[in-house]
Amino acid sequence: MAVTRRSRTIAAAPEAVWELIADPHHLPRWWPGLARVEAVLEGGFTQVMLTRHGRAVRAEFRIAAPDPGRELRWSQVLAGSPYESVLRSSEIAFRLEPAEDQTRVTIEHRQRLRGWSRTGGWLLRRATRARLDQALGGLADAAS
Repeated sequence: MAVTRRSRTIAAAPEAVWELIADPHHLPRWWPGLARVEAVLEGGFTQVMLTRHGRAVRAEFRIAAPDPGRELRWSQVLAGSPYESVLRSSEIAFRLEPAEDQTRVTIEHRQRLRGWSRTGGWLLRRATRARLDQALGGLADAAS
């Protein structure tokens, strides 16, 4: 399993950061490569990303908030998606830790690849690290 974890302290109250993370409508403001969010329902949403060639790629997620205001998880629905042939599972977890007028945000992305590859996990973690760093930077900008 490829596990990538990134953290950053954001100069905003935990409530403001939680509002950005918990409401999928805010995602295009801070999640990298996201064009728009569709089909936002209680407990789920669909991300629409654009490839370098302008083609739309959809990713459907289910939302779980094990500890509202502090922890949130997105589980990607892989069945019938373009990711199904590459991934067995994909889950993103957000944890917020208050620190005075700031919030320590940790994003952890757990992905299980389908099949075996000597370098696949390493390459996946490397790309995921860059995307999570961009997400934390976008979140910091959106929260300020």
